[in-house]
Amino acid sequence: MRLPDCHNIDDFRRLAKARLPWPVFDYIDGAGDDELTKARNTAAYASADLVPNVLAGVETIDTSCTIMGRKSALPLVLSPTALQRVFHWQGERAVARAAEKFGLWCGISSLATVSVEEIADMISTPKLFQLYVHKDKGLNASMIERCKAAKFDAIALTVDTIVGGKRERCLRSGFASPPRFTPSSVLSYATKPRWALDYLLREKFRMPMLETHFQADSRHSMSVGDYFTSMLDQNMDWDTAARIRQDWGGIFCLKGVMSAGDARRAVEIGADAIMVSNHGGRQLDGSRSPFDQLREIVDAVGGEIEIICDGGVRRGTHVVKSLCAGATAASGGRLYLYALAAAGQAGVERALEIMQDEIVRDMKLMGVTGTGQLVPDMLRWR
Repeated sequence: MRLPDCHNIDDFRRLAKARLPWPVFDYIDGAGDDELTKARNTAAYASADLVPNVLAGVETIDTSCTIMGRKSALPLVLSPTALQRVFHWQGERAVARAAEKFGLWCGISSLATVSVEEIADMISTPKLFQLYVHKDKGLNASMIERCKAAKFDAIALTVDTIVGGKRERCLRSGFASPPRFTPSSVLSYATKPRWALDYLLREKFRMPMLETHFQADSRHSMSVGDYFTSMLDQNMDWDTAARIRQDWGGIFCLKGVMSAGDARRAVEIGADAIMVSNHGGRQLDGSRSPFDQLREIVDAVGGEIEIICDGGVRRGTHVVKSLCAGATAASGGRLYLYALAAAGQAGVERALEIMQDEIVRDMKLMGVTGTGQLVPDMLRWR
């Protein structure tokens, strides 16, 4: 299978599986426990049917919208994801350049392999930093100050990683960051020599947002789940979130809100946006999908705060359905990570081109000329 043969996100998944060592692929593809929630995140979109209008004169349409004060060419956010240079040597640089080409928000993780300063120098389109609150308060303050200096557009405080989920695929493969080359795993890496050579011979693996306080090198290799459990602050509460919002002073988002009550609390502390998200099903298995929970949250806080439906997005219709249900935009990580792993920047651009084409086609078939015309009356729930 080649890049031109990829016509949807699942095609990129198959190509990524063919090109990555299996422990690396399983880190991207895997989720918590029985992976019920991960599957539910995408399957939930089948629970609602679109009701199109016709004879609407849709030769010219506008797919843009405003997300957290910045214009986006599509109602789609590239969610922040960790460790991108493990999946392809171009990593966050490839995703950022593709986001700029398509005029989209780009998310950068605290566990990124490229610094916020480099990303800020590289692109002018909107940039979101995903903040994990560590036990080390100096590290938290350092990351916030670096985002201020780099003029990032928003911070998303991730609130659903108090402990690491049980990612059983990673437990079986021994995947860690940085990857460990042990007797039991070395064969899986050796069978993908192109990946192995890129990892070993190109720029040394780094986690530059953590380096000032935590030496992220091979001597400290650990699983992401163990990292969350041992390094992140389990005492984080609503007072912590309010304090971080004040320290940051800019556009502030909470990522990982799933209940209407928490959405209401987000409004009360002055958050500008929430990402309705279960961390791609990687944390609490058995939780609801963001799309299933969207109506309840829209009913509670719709119009008071921006609502981004995060997770399970694989199709343009998933974005359209999210907007019809009341979301400001949709977002996802795997939708571009599979493409990054498959072919670097060219893969991400191809995936975004497919998503763009689908959104344009779907809007025309829905009989709308702007994203604001996608309303609840155009959706029926099964």
